Amino acid sequence: MSDKTTTPADTAGAEAPPRAHTVRCNPDGSLSRDADDLPKAVAKTPVQHKSPARWAYERIILYIRNFEQQLDNEHEVAIGFAGGDAGVIRIEGLGFFDPDIVTYHGTDQNGVKTQLIQHVSQLNVMLRALPRQQGRKEPARIGFRLAEDLESD
Repeated sequence: MSDKTTTPADTAGAEAPPRAHTVRCNPDGSLSRDADDLPKAVAKTPVQHKSPARWAYERIILYIRNFEQQLDNEHEVAIGFAGGDAGVIRIEGLGFFDPDIVTYHGTDQNGVKTQLIQHVSQLNVMLRALPRQQGRKEPARIGFRLAEDLESD
């Protein structure tokens, strides 16, 4: 017999699909609300059946995709890391290693190939808009391509 009492709210919370909600204050004083539905492939596996690394990986991809939706045609997404000298990298790939590692692949400000390996307990990233790379007619939209991978699982 378990010492923990399970309430109907606990059961409902465990079975409820995760959701995302964001509120932004617009320059005109109005509010914008985003409540994104998760891609079917992400939502079909309950959170409690995912490793912390996979769950972090999926959500970072969705944040990147949503950030890119707000960018103009002159900017691309980059990611900054708190602490240390990792700086900012132009995102070219993202991965995870179960149960608890997330990896970021890209190039730094000097064009040097860069990979950051991060434990999920240290997850603290900042998305940044960088000018589109010279020579490209269209900005790279990595978030949309990474989100396609979520649907293939």
